[in-house]
Amino acid sequence: MLKLAVIGGLFVLAGLCEIGGGYLIWGWIRESKPLAWALLGAAVLALYGVVAALQPITEFGRVYAAYGGIFIALALAWGILVDGFRPDRYDILGALLAVIGVFVMVAPPRD
Repeated sequence: MLKLAVIGGLFVLAGLCEIGGGYLIWGWIRESKPLAWALLGAAVLALYGVVAALQPITEFGRVYAAYGGIFIALALAWGILVDGFRPDRYDILGALLAVIGVFVMVAPPRD
């Protein structure tokens, strides 16, 4: 159970780094924010790569595939909290299915 908590925590931290870094660069390009936004965004995106590599899951493909499901849910949550986005029922259903897929991939014990 502790291992699943560590995996989940690292997925969430990686997602916040990726989404936050991308958001900063988005602001620089699309909303004419200062260059500092882009530079900070690039640093946060680099941190994302480091956090993702800290996963106790040893298979790169499994880490990134499972992370994709968490990313979907986090991106919707970011949109709701930061941009006032209102997902519809299909957005919610898609995110739920993605997160279920993550559990199918990372929860079973493996040799």
